[in-house]
Amino acid sequence: MAKLRGTGIAAVNYPTGMNLGGDPSQALIHATTSGSFVVSLSATDLGQGLKTAMGQIAAETLGVEYDQIVIDTADTDTGPHDMGTFASRATHRVGNAVIAAATEARRALLEVAALELDAAVDDLELDGHGNVTVKGFPARTARVADIAANAQFKYGKMIAGRGIFMKPKSPVDPETGAMDPDSTEAHACTVVEVEVDTETGEVAVLSIKSAYEVGRQVNPALVRGQIVGGAWMGMSHTLYETTQPYYPATDHSPKDFSEYLMPGTLEMPQIDAVILEVPSANGPYGVKGVGEMTANSPIPAIVNAIYHATGVRIDELPVTPEKVLRGLEAKQARELEARRETVAART
Repeated sequence: MAKLRGTGIAAVNYPTGMNLGGDPSQALIHATTSGSFVVSLSATDLGQGLKTAMGQIAAETLGVEYDQIVIDTADTDTGPHDMGTFASRATHRVGNAVIAAATEARRALLEVAALELDAAVDDLELDGHGNVTVKGFPARTARVADIAANAQFKYGKMIAGRGIFMKPKSPVDPETGAMDPDSTEAHACTVVEVEVDTETGEVAVLSIKSAYEVGRQVNPALVRGQIVGGAWMGMSHTLYETTQPYYPATDHSPKDFSEYLMPGTLEMPQIDAVILEVPSANGPYGVKGVGEMTANSPIPAIVNAIYHATGVRIDELPVTPEKVLRGLEAKQARELEARRETVAART
């Protein structure tokens, strides 16, 4: 009996969005009298940080501070339409819609600022810190908060913007099958090191190291969180999680989360990642979808590492100790039979 180490590798390219056609995301933005901007969305933040990323994109486009942005994901009755948070589409689709809405709202803001500063709209700029200035004349400036208030109470104007992004459906060429199935693609490669106990069948993941090409990072901390969380999910799916361990038989199925196995903090391996930024041509500020793909490549990388360590190829998840031991037994039986056949052939 021994503890064997192995290394596995897997690579993936992951599409952002799908070839649905008619799958729009919409955004509405309006300024309050205090100078903050409310971004109304129906897109759902599932914990991936969508609201933070949309706030950053809105602030960047409007030219104001991040803390001047309020993201309102009310509900589908009161918010603008959104197709849904799936297919790693949200940051790409919603981000483009937010840019469109923020661009329109920025123009409306500058039109009121032009009245306040007695200047042409094209001669004005936002400094990113809540001020509008006449280009080349830093002394001629006005606070965004004052402009927003005067827009309503002095000029009777509304500072607002509307945005929508929709990828047209790509028809399939009946002759070649050619089509444009997504908006852009991100890429990843993962290398995993494992240790397999041949006496118990237990697999310990020692490290998960990846390179991710994600387009432009809006928020590097959120990207890092996605990668670490995805590595945990991939590891959990590979070695632990199942609702039917003896499918199609229903024996011994977990009844609640006290019986549904997932790795804890003590099982977490070393997780490292290198981020490569190759901006997308059609994403907001070069964004690509990074959410779902982070759980993909760890799965085959772990299985490949187990094969490298033991010579046992397992093609059914999760890879439980029982499956490892049965695989080792089958491998030993094959090797014994091969030796017998060799001896028989020589005699």
